[in-house]
Amino acid sequence: MRKPTGIVYAVNEAPPFGVVVLSALQQAGLMSINLIYIILVMREVGATPELTESVMSISLLVLALGAVLQALPRGPIGSGFLCQPVPTAVYLVPSLIAAKAGGLSLVFGMTVFAGLVEVALSRALRKLRPLFPPEIAGLVVALIGVATGAVAIRTFLAAGTSTIPGASDATVAAATLGTMVALNVWTRGGLRLACVLIGMIVGYILTAILGGFGHADWETVAATPWMTFPRFDHVGLAFDTSLVIPFGVAAVAATLKVMGNVTTCQKLNDADWVRPDMTSIGRGVLADGLTTVVAGAVGTTGVNSATMCVGLANATGVASRQVAYAVGAGLAILAFFPQLGAVLSIMPRAVAGSALLIAASFIFVNGLEIMTSRLLDARRTFVVGLSFMGALGVEQFPGAFARFPGWIQPLLVSSIVLGPVLALLLNAIFRLGVRKTQKMVVEPSRIDSAAIEDYMETSGAGWGARRDIIDRASFNLSQSIEVIVESCDPQGPLEIEATFDEFNLDLRVSYVGPTLELPEKRPSNEEIMASEEGQRKLAGFMLRRYADRVQATHKAGRSTILFHFDH
Repeated sequence: MRKPTGIVYAVNEAPPFGVVVLSALQQAGLMSINLIYIILVMREVGATPELTESVMSISLLVLALGAVLQALPRGPIGSGFLCQPVPTAVYLVPSLIAAKAGGLSLVFGMTVFAGLVEVALSRALRKLRPLFPPEIAGLVVALIGVATGAVAIRTFLAAGTSTIPGASDATVAAATLGTMVALNVWTRGGLRLACVLIGMIVGYILTAILGGFGHADWETVAATPWMTFPRFDHVGLAFDTSLVIPFGVAAVAATLKVMGNVTTCQKLNDADWVRPDMTSIGRGVLADGLTTVVAGAVGTTGVNSATMCVGLANATGVASRQVAYAVGAGLAILAFFPQLGAVLSIMPRAVAGSALLIAASFIFVNGLEIMTSRLLDARRTFVVGLSFMGALGVEQFPGAFARFPGWIQPLLVSSIVLGPVLALLLNAIFRLGVRKTQKMVVEPSRIDSAAIEDYMETSGAGWGARRDIIDRASFNLSQSIEVIVESCDPQGPLEIEATFDEFNLDLRVSYVGPTLELPEKRPSNEEIMASEEGQRKLAGFMLRRYADRVQATHKAGRSTILFHFDH
């Protein structure tokens, strides 16, 4: 694993204590934005302020556990990365339905069920790998960036409320976002590492100066006790078969989101990243599912890996798992000191929106990079394009889908739910008819380099292969055909066969004639100058170097050369 240039502290590195604390504070501040989903569910059941406060404290303990579980580097649980969970919109609509139908007990029981579904999916991901090619992983990451950016803009604009942002809100947003961007782009060291935290502090101070905090905000902080212990007397578990589909669909969406986040973390920490590591992803999904099970069992709503926190790690360059442990400790402390959390709960919209927008920018670009790392043919273009457009439809026109049947509503709650599910369905459909082996015949008297290149390009796009591998293989194939024709005098056409899977690309060149010599050592200059035999050996030596492995066989007058490329 080679550290990318933009990362200051990679996942396996231990930053100084001060950097860990600052990074953990930034992460906790950003995570606090999602606590609104718990408040919405509690309002649906008419919970008292005391009960809401207790559930919030329980939620912080669950998030602390989830942060540590997700960062575990060894064992069956945890991706090993900094991608801790938060209360999530994925489970919001199903939870609101359950709250209306059967109160908190039904919310908690169905949350446990959803977590168990996610746990079960984590065990099957390796077998389901063909359904999750890199372009879908990239699409999920990009859509998460889009959805996070949309939340950022809606947060600032106070969409869905009667509040209209004024000049002071615009001033706070400009100062907050400008500070974060300036420190990230034009500074190094501690200022860049703490760019989001510094920007948030600037936003808080400017909001206070401009009178942005109302009397109710100060009362909220003042009325919150300094220290308290969460209560569990509200916990109960109920189950309703009519809610299996909504919560099951939400669990699938949560699984896809974890896959996207862990994929981003893998790419973020490895400059040589080429494909998702399904072992790490499976462990990450398992940690996420178990955390959701615990959440329901102890009396709070479902959680899911926090995309904005992954984006924050990218923005600051601090991706060390040590930060996850510090986040866990910090959240556990906040659970018993709710007044600290109350300060975060009154975070100005302009400050919250700016922090989310910074994270969304990095997430979206990472998704694009993952998608464009592979060749895309018409099938894959339709999978990505149609899914992306469908997801944007949900973001742009949420009210237009209100009349759809209730069982499908969980799919329509957000672009990060509909887009990935739609991509999976389309990918399963478009995989029909895709051949893993492509053949071509080349006449020695009519070698068409453009046709050979087009053959490899078309095959690679159909497979979704990496462009760099297809470029190497295409050059190798053209050169090998020329050398075989010049050196081996083939009798009749050359038969080309290309076979691909996610890990291997094999090219077989078969012809009637003597085997091309592929020496492991370069012939001496004297051999090359002395005869054509030396020149043929040099050509064979160079062909061997273009591929990761070569093998030449001769049987019944027919020679076959295998060129293998690790993918």
